[in-house]
Amino acid sequence: QVQLVESGGGSVRAGGSLRLSCAASGYTGRSISMGWFRQAPGKEREEVAAISTRNGYTYYAGSVKGRFTISQDNAKNTVYLQMSSLKPEDTAMYYCAADRRSIDYYNWYSVSKYNYWGQGTQVTVSS
Repeated sequence: QVQLVESGGGSVRAGGSLRLSCAASGYTGRSISMGWFRQAPGKEREEVAAISTRNGYTYYAGSVKGRFTISQDNAKNTVYLQMSSLKPEDTAMYYCAADRRSIDYYNWYSVSKYNYWGQGTQVTVSS
């Protein structure tokens, strides 16, 4: 069973930066795919970014491309989301997700693609 623990959320002013971390445990051997999603109050969960730990390919939602960067540290089984130039509309609960299956351009953004989820970390951006 894969366990995911997020950290790094907080409150910042617009234009600020935060780095989220997601530490994965409970699996061995095969690489897994990992992603970040977010959910604001009253809205559906939406994709933010994802990374294939097998080949390092990264994927981003259009709303965060150029501002957010997803990266991995395989030695620590940790994935990061560096968020810069934050906007009030980035305010949400951010969730880490993982799956043993590969992701690609056509499915990385699908909530149903991921079987494992963290508890979430809150990001609040004030204007």
